[in-house]
Amino acid sequence: MASTTVVLVRHGETDWNRDSRVQGWAPVELNGRGRRQARKLGATLADRYAFDQFVASDLRRARETAAILLAGGLGTEPRFDPGWRERDVGVYQGLDRETLRARFPAFVPDTTRDVREQPECGESLRAVHERVTDAWDRLLDRAHDETTLVVTHGGPIRLLLGAFSGQDIPTAVTERSPGNCTATEIQIEAEPTVVRTLG
Repeated sequence: MASTTVVLVRHGETDWNRDSRVQGWAPVELNGRGRRQARKLGATLADRYAFDQFVASDLRRARETAAILLAGGLGTEPRFDPGWRERDVGVYQGLDRETLRARFPAFVPDTTRDVREQPECGESLRAVHERVTDAWDRLLDRAHDETTLVVTHGGPIRLLLGAFSGQDIPTAVTERSPGNCTATEIQIEAEPTVVRTLG
């Protein structure tokens, strides 16, 4: 029986990742390590998969990762979809995580339980969850029995993996943390199943 395969990739490292700053929708570029990570992963993906579709978040760090992966020989041009963006943290964008934890604990994933709490000019965890699961559903509508690559961010990947395993949102965003430029292969037959992690 044919199945649908989706490979979820977190973007490469940025200086803000290295410095533990909250990126949100900031136009942050990859650093040298992030570009090397993307080149290495691109070669691995090109050897292992033949992608029918390539989708990416339209934020700068995801676009740059997608361009490097494409240059590695994937052969499928990316389509950019804002549904795959990281959470918009509004006025807290750019703060380091320790400052955020000390001053605004309601917006730190490992200390909040209220998924409706919304930072000023930003999104609640519930809104992000709805946006990302909608992007996932739209992806599957277009990707029946195909292999699709998605370049996105840590938050969307955590939320999806949590949804697949029946976790609530606060648990999903704290239990796992995909590294920069790691790939998670999902096979969908009756239900989504995590097959392997690369990178």
